[in-house]
Amino acid sequence: MADTSNSSSQSTGFTDKLKSLLSWSWTYIWAIWFAMVLVLIYVLRSPLKLQETLATASVFLSTLTPKFYVALTGTSSLISGLILIFEWWYFRKYGTSFIEQVSVSHLRPLLGGVENSSSAGLFSSVNGDAEPRPSVSECKVWRNPLNLFRGSEYSRYTWVTGKEPLTYYDMNLSAQDHQTLFTCDTQQLRPEDAVMQKAWRERNPQARIKAAYQAIELNSDCATAYVLLAEEEATTITEAERLFKQALRSAGKDTNVLVYIKRRLAMCARKLGRVREAVKMMRDLMKEFPLLGMLNIHENLLEALLEMQAYADVQAVLAKYDDISLPKSATICYTSALLKARAVSDKFSPEAASRRGLSTAEMNAVEAIHRAVEFNPHVPKYLLEMKSLILPPEHILKRGDSEAVAYAFFHLQHWKRVEGALNLLHCTWEGTFRMIPYPLEKGHLFYPYPGCTETADRELLPSFHEVSVYPKKELPFFILFTAGLCSFTAMLALLTHQFPELMGVFAKAFFSTFFAPLSFIMDKMESFMPSSFWHQLTRI
Repeated sequence: MADTSNSSSQSTGFTDKLKSLLSWSWTYIWAIWFAMVLVLIYVLRSPLKLQETLATASVFLSTLTPKFYVALTGTSSLISGLILIFEWWYFRKYGTSFIEQVSVSHLRPLLGGVENSSSAGLFSSVNGDAEPRPSVSECKVWRNPLNLFRGSEYSRYTWVTGKEPLTYYDMNLSAQDHQTLFTCDTQQLRPEDAVMQKAWRERNPQARIKAAYQAIELNSDCATAYVLLAEEEATTITEAERLFKQALRSAGKDTNVLVYIKRRLAMCARKLGRVREAVKMMRDLMKEFPLLGMLNIHENLLEALLEMQAYADVQAVLAKYDDISLPKSATICYTSALLKARAVSDKFSPEAASRRGLSTAEMNAVEAIHRAVEFNPHVPKYLLEMKSLILPPEHILKRGDSEAVAYAFFHLQHWKRVEGALNLLHCTWEGTFRMIPYPLEKGHLFYPYPGCTETADRELLPSFHEVSVYPKKELPFFILFTAGLCSFTAMLALLTHQFPELMGVFAKAFFSTFFAPLSFIMDKMESFMPSSFWHQLTRI
């Protein structure tokens, strides 16, 4: 067995060496190939009659009129302009260059290029453990803890504006969530459960509502059918609350259904102004199901406590959940910053602070703001109303624009209620970016900002919303190159049309200067090498 393992390891090592050798050879083989082509052309210059061909081409080019060059340069300008427009559209939509993407995806493997996997060790988390930079597949999408009701809130927006606030991708994720939460064991599948399984998969809202009524006809105690009607058919929060209470009476002992219904009932109470009742329901829910922390019910509780201005209770919740070992969110980081800003914001003055320096409390508040901005840099523009808000999506990407929209939609009023808090945020939030290394190879207080947020946010947020991008991407090389090529050829076409004789003289001077080094090299090679290389080889 030992000999077998040794032989297999040796064969694996030989294979790896062979692959590395081939990759190395592909890196330099193009230069060898190019040199061989040049030598072959030189050797076969007489049989191929290259000099006569070049002379004929020169005569032909000299007979061309300026109109030909105008058409040539104009066509080049048009083609490069079309490529520029396509590249710009592709960059705006997908955040990358199409030519660059094709080159990396298809040409790089042929040339032996490999991804640099050693850079993963450069990134570290807050506690010092090695943490690789998140890839697109690792950018997890979370259910929005404070997501609105489709029938009574999202649909109203559509009726008024004619715009769809939810994307198909977002709604499809919600359908998958509902199937996961509300699907019973297949061995105990009842007829109404089969109907509801199909209902969650329906794309048409009216088809879903119709299926829910069919499930109620089969069983008047079908809790998930009432949940669907409360979410999508109810046109007011009061009506949704009535349907959720009906669902609660029919829920039985299904934990997932119970937690979902009780949470939505608490949110109904919060929206209807019964904030203390909502807080009690949320606290009871967290005590009854303490292991369901991934549902982020504490974020609902924090928002309700802020509405009550119960800041001591907010601090108590933060002390439990703002822990280094727990996942962070914009709600956690910005609520912590708000509480620290509240202690100093009413007396804060940037002029006075610049004269005397920051006090300890002010420094703590500024550091908390910097921490929050580093976690999600998109939030301040919404809190400071530099960007317009839209209805939050049903799913969010942490540290992305979707999370920023969801946080600001519910918490902007709490920041406005604290005197001077937004002024302190306005004076200090941009200072965060001077503390974060560029090009973001290492995080400061958190792991490096993921590069996949823009793509995911474009899927989650409606098309009429301008997605906030961080860090701002520089224009790809190929966009700059095609822009320069388009401008240059257009200028040549214009000058050739206006000054044909002058441009002809300039073109001849340019080409004669351009080919002068090549002519010099050819003359030197003629002096060193025999006139008939093949004749000398036959004599040898």
